[in-house]
Amino acid sequence: MQAIMETLFDAVYLISVITIGILMIRGSKGNRQFRLFGVMAVVLGAGDAFHLVPRAYALCTTGLENYTALLGLGKWITSVTMTIFYVLLYYVWRQRYRVKGQGGLTAVVYILAGLRILLCMMPQNRWFSADAPLSWGIYRNIPFALLGLLVIVLFFRSAREQRDRAFRWMWLTIVLSFGFYIPVVLWADVMPMIGMLMIPKTCAYVWTVLIGYFSMKRECR
Repeated sequence: MQAIMETLFDAVYLISVITIGILMIRGSKGNRQFRLFGVMAVVLGAGDAFHLVPRAYALCTTGLENYTALLGLGKWITSVTMTIFYVLLYYVWRQRYRVKGQGGLTAVVYILAGLRILLCMMPQNRWFSADAPLSWGIYRNIPFALLGLLVIVLFFRSAREQRDRAFRWMWLTIVLSFGFYIPVVLWADVMPMIGMLMIPKTCAYVWTVLIGYFSMKRECR
């Protein structure tokens, strides 16, 4: 039952997010903000597919334990693409609120993203092992969490200052995604049921994408 339900959920998620992203790229009508948002959605879906598709295949065949290396590779790729997702979201913020300059802020974004990707590339992560160390799971997620926190603050402040109703909950979608993701990183290995938090985490990302899509439908008529 888990295999069927999880596979259906992941299939709906991946198809929906990638489709919405393509629709945004095609329907942006030259609006850089929404074209960038569409690219961001495609990166999100395509990156997650590297982990979710092998996971679905494993669940529907001989089990997760027989695909450790493939699943590890998928998690590795997803870790990198999620970092790119937040860099793109930062540029969506700059486009939407017409932010100029602030080179120092952009440098911080790139430093955190670069550090996250560098840590993901370290062999100590043991991506292809069934007993990957928790310590490195924490290390690589520290700059990622800081990057997410920065984006949360930027969207919260800008939406509030400019009374941007369309994006007023963008910050909350990111808070929820990290709120559900962090317990999985810390405790999923010892309490597998905590892994179920990835479902609401995924829903939070869908909410993020839908905010951009419905905003485009209103503003690019």
